[in-house]
Amino acid sequence: MELGMIGLGRMGGNMVLRLLKGGHTAVVYARDPAVVETHVKAGARGATSLADLVRRLQPPRTVWMMVPAGKPVEETLRTLLPNLAPDDILIDGGNSYFKDSMRRAEELKSRGIHYLDVGTSGGIWGLKVGYCLMIGGERAAFDRIEPLLRTLAPEDGYFYTGGSGAGHFTKMVHNGIEYGMMQAYAEGFEILKASGFDLDLAGIARLWNQGSVVRSWLLELAQAALGKDPELKQIRGYVEDSGEGRWTVQQAIDTAVAAPIITLSLLQRFRSRKEETFADKLLAALRNEFGGHAVKTKQSG
Repeated sequence: MELGMIGLGRMGGNMVLRLLKGGHTAVVYARDPAVVETHVKAGARGATSLADLVRRLQPPRTVWMMVPAGKPVEETLRTLLPNLAPDDILIDGGNSYFKDSMRRAEELKSRGIHYLDVGTSGGIWGLKVGYCLMIGGERAAFDRIEPLLRTLAPEDGYFYTGGSGAGHFTKMVHNGIEYGMMQAYAEGFEILKASGFDLDLAGIARLWNQGSVVRSWLLELAQAALGKDPELKQIRGYVEDSGEGRWTVQQAIDTAVAAPIITLSLLQRFRSRKEETFADKLLAALRNEFGGHAVKTKQSG
């Protein structure tokens, strides 16, 4: 199947590579021509602009955006839409706010363009193990792009969640849960470190992944981070948040759902920017391990 991919960062670039390996064809665009050229060498066709990307695709087209939420999505849409035609499919695979996705889907419907919101999880490991995909929008559009989803995801790794906004809503809550899980691991390992025992934290993480009820991929990543730097000396305990945690907490407030763990994990990230603890260092290290998110090192300040 043919698609156009806009955005070749940590996620979009690897998604293209996985699709190419799966026998699909891709036209790719990024603001940096050197990044485009890297993917051309891997078998994709390069585009010099958004309009050029659309021209190089056979109608009805499938265009997938992997750009940051908010203004970048709006700017991409504003430039892209005059070049699209009825029955084209436009996919937002980033972490957009679900209400924005609902609004965009309604606006594009009047143009005859199908809009899918696809919550995408997998980080920098997705190329190897696949991406977990949560899809919202018209069922007929989902059916059309299913060959792409089947290649991108591991077995049982994609799911049609419902109408427009449902995919990004599901991903928002997924990331809120992720905040709470990461915070629990970070606090637990700080308690271990402060115990007075000479504990091998990477070894304990490895142990807990052998049949323990707290085993998980996040714990495997904690083991990897601690194995490389047991004291996490090279990482500052400064933890960013990328929006989904805030939106999840706001949704809990709007629907009167008690969500103290997720809420406090978000507030803890705010606190991390004022002072530094070992728990904050592990949180930062985990984000770097699973998503390639930038960390502040001792050198970078």
